[in-house]
Amino acid sequence: MEQQQDGSTLTRRSVVTAGAAAAVGVAGMAGLAGCGGSSSAGTPASTAAAAGAGGAALAALADVPVGGLKVVKDASGAPVVLSQPTAGNVVAFSGKCTHKGCTVGVDATGKGLKCPCHGSTYDGTGKNTGGPAPAALPAVAVKVDGSNIVPA
Repeated sequence: MEQQQDGSTLTRRSVVTAGAAAAVGVAGMAGLAGCGGSSSAGTPASTAAAAGAGGAALAALADVPVGGLKVVKDASGAPVVLSQPTAGNVVAFSGKCTHKGCTVGVDATGKGLKCPCHGSTYDGTGKNTGGPAPAALPAVAVKVDGSNIVPA
């Protein structure tokens, strides 16, 4: 024990207790700092907000060939087929085959789709043209926003 100038006694226990309390306080403040939002530009939150109410871009308009198709993933990871039948006019439909749900891919012509699982085929509008798939691919609402294709 050591006598302080003000007459109090400094013990090992009081030093350890004070040190532990200080450490908990610092850790608590660091944890709270991690929970706070950030309003600085370029953060994921501000970037998503800047993409508009429709969400993040599915693709750049220039990445989908006129008369062709492109398979992309939406924000949830679901496959979406983008089609640009005429310049600036974009339509989309689900990229999941209506037979068993496999992800379709663009065929060798670039104008149709083929399911790798059981061979179902679709045209550039999502209509089923062959194989065991029972129906067309369901439409997905999209729009052109500047130079990007976004969910509508």
